[in-house]
Formats: sequence, structure tokens, C-alpha cells
Amino acid sequence: MGKLDGKVAIITGAAGGIGIETAKLFLEEGAKLALVDLSEEDLKEAAESLNAPDRVITIKADVSEEADVKNYVETTINEFERVDILFNNAGVTRKQTDIVDLELDDFKNIMSINAIGVFLGLKRVLPLLVEQRSGSIINTSSVDGLRGSPGLAPYSASKHAVVALTKTAALEVAESGVRVNSIHPSPVDTSMMEELEKGSGDEETAKEEYISTIPLGRYAKADDISKLALFLASDDSTFISGSQYRIDGAMGAKQ
Repeated sequence: MGKLDGKVAIITGAAGGIGIETAKLFLEEGAKLALVDLSEEDLKEAAESLNAPDRVITIKADVSEEADVKNYVETTINEFERVDILFNNAGVTRKQTDIVDLELDDFKNIMSINAIGVFLGLKRVLPLLVEQRSGSIINTSSVDGLRGSPGLAPYSASKHAVVALTKTAALEVAESGVRVNSIHPSPVDTSMMEELEKGSGDEETAKEEYISTIPLGRYAKADDISKLALFLASDDSTFISGSQYRIDGAMGAKQ
């Protein structure tokens, strides 16, 4: 038996590195999946790589738009008749910019996806889980959601917001047995980090500098994150809620 047999999971940011690795693992553990992302083409490629058309659907959505979030939840219910897990994983960042040089539109854009996207997912999925008195929501924050990060004000602010949303939601639904937790990765070896490295103007030096901040001496791998998401989605973590899980190669040990 898989750890997620009979469960239905929604994964946002599903076509990205963490999303697709988590989808693979959840599928192996028996779940049915609704993959949500902004790019229809990337979603199609992700679904094809999973090769399980009877257990996987794809839904194009902008997680910062309430109508899109309402649609991805309703589409999942229509297809699979329930939701048990939401992996609120969609997120973006931008190249490093000091606050005084930051454009308001850039700040709003990052906040809308990273924070409002999490809020809307909670708003639409929590009532379903509370009604069935079971379920787990995992919100992707960051190490930057637990510290100040020069040059990354909107990203850090949005990821701090995820912590507040996680703790508040966990308390609001605790009586029902529904669980809400956040995960806090270090830099992960995905396209997001590649974009940040390229944006620095010197990719190799930038990568060396990022890795130098991680005591374990490497980026996290996407499947490192997926294994933590599985733990929090499964019945292995039934007494864990409102918690912040670092997965950061000992970065937090220095704080």
C-alpha cells in the first residue's frame, strides 16, 4: 500500500522542478493528482512524463486570480470527487534589487503570486477539508521566510506572509483535524536558481556564492523537497500542524 492510497492531491507550480518531483512521488504512493500551473504547454509535458492519464489531470491557472483558483478546485472535485491534499507550491522571484531601487509593480507581482496565491488556495480548499474533517495543506515558503534577505525584499516579505498564513490557518481549522504546515527550502537546483544566477551577470560566481552559504555544501535537490512534502501530506504526520519545516542544509543552524 502507498502512503497516499485513495487520496487526491492538488499541486500548484506543478510544472516546475519541485512540483514535478512531488507529483512523481505522490503518484508512486497512490494519489490522484490535479496539476496546476500557468503554462499549458509545460503542464502537458509534465503530465506526459508521469504517464498516468487515468490518475492525473492538468489545469491552467494563475494562482493569484480568485476565479482561476476557484476553477482548479472545482475541476478537481468534478473529476475526482474530493480533495485531501493541497501542495501550495507556486512561486516566483526576481533578480536581487535593493528596496530603494525596487519598482512597486515588481513588489506587487511577487506578493500576488507567492502570498495571495497561497491565501486563495487556503480559502478555497480549507472548507472542503474541514467538511470531511481530514486533510493536509503544505505551503512552500523559503529560508528567506524566516530571515531578512538583502536584495530580496518582495520575495522575503511574501515568504514571511506564508508563515503567518500557515500558522493562522492551522489554528483556525485545528478542531476539525485538518493540518496546515509550511516548508522552508534553501536554494534548490531548479530553473528558479538558474534564473537568479543568470540575472547576476556572472553565473558561476553567483552559484559559488549561493552554495557557500549552505553548510552541507550543495543546493537542495527537488526530490529532497518532495520527500518532506510526502511526509507532511501523509498519515505519518497526523499530529503536526502549524509548523515550519526547514530543509536547508543547516543554514538555519547559523541563525
